[in-house]
Amino acid sequence: MSSTRYSCVVLLLVLLIAEIHAEESGISDERILFGQSAAFSGPAQELGKNMRIGIEAAFQEANARGGVHGRQLILTSLDDAYEPEAAIANTRRLIEQEGIFALIGAVGTPTSLSATPVAAAAGVPYIAPFTGAAFLREDRWQNVINLRASYNQETEAMVARLTTDLGIKRIAVMYQDDSFGRAGYRGVRQALERRSMEPVTIGVYPRNTTAVKTGLLNLHSANPDAVILIGAYQPVATLIAWARHTGLDPVFMTISFVGSNALARELGRAGAGVFVTQVVPFPTDEILRVGIAYRRALATYAPEATPGFVSYEGYLAGRLAIAALDRCGREVNRTRFLNSLHHADTIDLGGFVLRYGANDNQGSDAVFLTVIGTDGSYRSIQTLRDAIKP
Repeated sequence: MSSTRYSCVVLLLVLLIAEIHAEESGISDERILFGQSAAFSGPAQELGKNMRIGIEAAFQEANARGGVHGRQLILTSLDDAYEPEAAIANTRRLIEQEGIFALIGAVGTPTSLSATPVAAAAGVPYIAPFTGAAFLREDRWQNVINLRASYNQETEAMVARLTTDLGIKRIAVMYQDDSFGRAGYRGVRQALERRSMEPVTIGVYPRNTTAVKTGLLNLHSANPDAVILIGAYQPVATLIAWARHTGLDPVFMTISFVGSNALARELGRAGAGVFVTQVVPFPTDEILRVGIAYRRALATYAPEATPGFVSYEGYLAGRLAIAALDRCGREVNRTRFLNSLHHADTIDLGGFVLRYGANDNQGSDAVFLTVIGTDGSYRSIQTLRDAIKP
């Protein structure tokens, strides 16, 4: 064999070994390692903390039964404080230093916008991010698997309910001035345009702040009948409380990313009557098997935690990853893991059914409507008119 041909053979073997190593990164005979970059500090920290609690509750539940095909599931979480630059650094560290198999439960649009290209370049699955941003649903992201409905679907439901249930036409928008806020704002705008409407006014505020007073002045000047809020729980709560304190009391509606339990806690008595769209079923529902399993797993893993929409979404994310691994069998790799979802007809997580396809990386289209009661707790409703019922 000539030296040139020998060198080519060696190079091909090296490349093959490198490919195999990359495919098997994060997997050993005993465990599979997942990574999460999310907010564990700052104004959005409750979102990251509850997503992690839910994922780990699902993983611990599986581990207690012997794992998935004999492997224990491990989650390594890093704090990005809901900042895009930190999300990039965390994603690189999780992939290059921690050697994770897949990423799961990222929190936020701006952080995902930064981290997704890093994961895609490394061929690492990006599973169930806590965001409904449209860009994550584009065909170019072969490594992304979404669990939840999109922000466009949530905002369409908001506008539909406001206009149909209550006959409201004067709708304002207040949003976080970044990729997340703009994604939600575009969804509201499109929903209004479908009805030949436009916002009566628009307010913005900077990410990771509660600097909402300038936006509040914009709302006051237009005196809307309803305000759709696209933001995290602290600034949203601050705006609602200040609005009501200053005599502005429209119908307030906000999006699932807000963090429902944290929002109700921040608002206290001022939260009564605030509507929140959700993308997972009610966490205390007694009908779905997965809801019963979620509460049981939460009570076992984090007995101090209160059942809520965010940790429930984290639990469903964990269950989704487990379902994909189970479909792969013992010989799991990243390609097989992703294909098990891309080519799945339906995945039944105990009554919460997900549907994927070759060109559809979003499992659920469901949007649910909830309202905060006078006691600070949420209840599920079918229409906004239901909120006036005792």
